[in-house]
Amino acid sequence: MRESTDRADRTGLVIAGVITAVVGFTSSFAVVLTGLSSVGASPGEAASGLLVLSLTMGIGTIAFSWRTRLPVTMAWSTPGAALLAGATVPDGGYADAVGAFAVAGLLLALTGVVRPLGDWVARIPTSLANAMLAGVLLGLCVQPFLALTDSPAAIAPVLLTWLVLLRLARRWAVPGAFAAAVVVVVASGSLADVDGADLAPVLTWTTPHLDPLTVVAIGVPLYLVTMTSQNIPGTAVLASFGYRAPLRPALVYTGGATAATAGLGGFAINLAAISAALAAGPSAHPDPARRWVAGVSTGVTYVVLGPLAALVSTVAVAAPAGVIAAVAGVALLGTFGAAAASALGDEQRREAAAITFVVAASGLSIVGVGAAFWALVAGGLYLAVLEAGLLRTTSPPTR
Repeated sequence: MRESTDRADRTGLVIAGVITAVVGFTSSFAVVLTGLSSVGASPGEAASGLLVLSLTMGIGTIAFSWRTRLPVTMAWSTPGAALLAGATVPDGGYADAVGAFAVAGLLLALTGVVRPLGDWVARIPTSLANAMLAGVLLGLCVQPFLALTDSPAAIAPVLLTWLVLLRLARRWAVPGAFAAAVVVVVASGSLADVDGADLAPVLTWTTPHLDPLTVVAIGVPLYLVTMTSQNIPGTAVLASFGYRAPLRPALVYTGGATAATAGLGGFAINLAAISAALAAGPSAHPDPARRWVAGVSTGVTYVVLGPLAALVSTVAVAAPAGVIAAVAGVALLGTFGAAAASALGDEQRREAAAITFVVAASGLSIVGVGAAFWALVAGGLYLAVLEAGLLRTTSPPTR
C-alpha cells in the first residue's frame, strides 16, 4: 500500500512538472516568435531562438532543482519578448539585436557576481519598471481586437475559445487559444505547401554585432525588464512557498547561457515567476520537501518541447494575418493588467508612472533609441525633480 502511494505521489509530481512546462511553453511562445521577428529574425532564426531558449531553460531547471532539492524553474523572459515585439529592426539588422542580447546576458551574469549592480537595479522604483512594461505591452494587447475587425472569421474562434476557457479552466485559456489558432490555420489550407523538411529543428547562428545605440535601445531595457519583472518576482514566488531561491547562482547561469546562445536567438532566460507557482505550490504535492521532483519534470519537458520549435514556427508563418498576434495579445493581457496595477498603485509615484507608461506606449524613437529606454528616463527625471523639490520644502530651516 505504501509503495503504491509513493508511486502515485511521484506520478503526481511528474504530471505537475509536465503541466508547468506545457502551460509555460504554449502560453507565450507566440510572444517569443513575434519578438524575435520584430527585431529582424527570419522564421528560421526565430525558430532557432525558441529551440535554444527551451533547451537552456530546461537544462537549468533540471540542474538547479536536482542539486538544490528545490522546485527551481526557469523560463524565457516573456516581458523581454514583449519588449522586443514593440521594438523595430535595428539599422544593422538582426545581428545588432543579437549583440544586444549578449550584452543583456552579460549584465544578468554580472548582477549575480557584482553585488552593487544588483543593488542598483533594486533601487529602480517598481512602479516605473512596471509602467514601462505596461506601456510596451499596450500595443500588443490591443492587436487581437484590431485583428478581429479585419478578419473576424479567423480571429473570432481564437478569442471565443480563450474567453470560454477563462471561465472553465483558466490556466489552459491561452494554450486553448493556440489550439483554436491551429484549427484556423489547418482550415485555411495554409499548411498545404509546407515542406516536411521545414519541421526539423535547426539551430541557426548569427554573429553578434555590437552597436551602442541598439545596446541602449534593446539590451539595457531587456536586462532591466528581465530583472524587475522576472527574476525578482520569481524569487518572491519561491519565498511565498517557503523556499529560498539560489538567486546569485541562477543569475550567473541564466546570464551566461543567454550571452553564450545569443547568436542562436537566445535573448534571455531567467527564474520563472508566474509559472513557478505550478511546480512550487501545494497543487504539485502537499510535502514541500518533495516538490523538487516537479521542478526536474518541468525541465525535462522543456527539453522535449524544444524540438517542436520549427513546427510551431512554421504554423505561425502559415497562419492567416493577425492570428498569431491575437494569441500573443491574449497571452499578455494578464501580464499587462498586473504591470499596470502595480505601476499606478503607488499613489506617491503615480504621476511618474503615468509619464513612464505613456512614453513607453507612444513608440517614439530618438537618435535611434526606442521608447522603452526613454520612458524610464522621462519617469525617472520627473521623479527626481519631484522628490528633490519635496526634500527642499520639508527640510528644517538652518540657523
